[in-house]
Amino acid sequence: MIGSRIVAVGHYQPAKVLTNEDLAGLVDTSDEWIRSRVGIRTRHIAGPDEPVDELAAHAAAKALAAAGLVPGDIDLVLVATSTAVDRSPNMAARVAARLGIPSPAVMDLNVVCAGFTHALATADHAVRAGGATRVLVIGADKMSDVADWTDRTTCVLVGDGAGAAVVEASEEAGIGPVLWGSVPEMGHAVRIEGTPSRFAQEGQSVYRWATTQLPPIARKACERAGLEPEDLAAVVLHQANLRIIEPLAEKIGAVNAVVARDVAESGNTSAASIPLAFSKLVERGEISTGDPVLLFGFGGNLSYAGQVVRCP
Repeated sequence: MIGSRIVAVGHYQPAKVLTNEDLAGLVDTSDEWIRSRVGIRTRHIAGPDEPVDELAAHAAAKALAAAGLVPGDIDLVLVATSTAVDRSPNMAARVAARLGIPSPAVMDLNVVCAGFTHALATADHAVRAGGATRVLVIGADKMSDVADWTDRTTCVLVGDGAGAAVVEASEEAGIGPVLWGSVPEMGHAVRIEGTPSRFAQEGQSVYRWATTQLPPIARKACERAGLEPEDLAAVVLHQANLRIIEPLAEKIGAVNAVVARDVAESGNTSAASIPLAFSKLVERGEISTGDPVLLFGFGGNLSYAGQVVRCP
């Protein structure tokens, strides 16, 4: 059986930056209140003329360029998102059209904040099964569209953006076995529901679940890759909240790893958060080619998915 690997990554964020001081003019909050509770300073917000597929296409184009590939080299496009407005054409088809990819298979995955790591596992499985040779895997969300801008407990969290990876067949496995699952009976803890759709969550329930139930699952993902947590060069968790990321990373035991903290400048971008943060670590040279990196998504549906990958 052949393996697969990530050969390049890319990311994109809208130009508009919304600061904590800006939010203090919208709701009863302050920079100190936000930083002390979630560790976020700024977030990027897309305009009304910047749909999800445009964010996704920008990130995907950067990943393609970094890989030295052209659109015709791609035969499968996977987009993880939970903020698509329309049902059809799906986001993957729209991205393919924007980039000029001639005849790919196109699929969207909605696993909310764990979407990218689910999509990455799906790409790995497709390549291993011979169903694809090169895959664009994208996480993109426009959380500002579903934010309740009158609710200070949630609107301070969200941001918009996209991240992408190019996955291709490899003689060696550069994407480790996925460990994934969910707690469906607790799906109400994170919701995007209603008409119009609005994001809401039970913050304390999510915090307790993430910091107590997820560390052994993340360690098991390392075990499946044949590594110990201390072997990791970096840990990229879903960028939900700095007060979740830091204790979770500590409990995993990745004592030698760089821990992504992009949430401080980007907010919670849902399915975009992991590829966005990962791409920034690569771009800044904080991790090197071949380094083992744990990617671990969690959140909506109380779903989770994690795997160890080799840095492109």
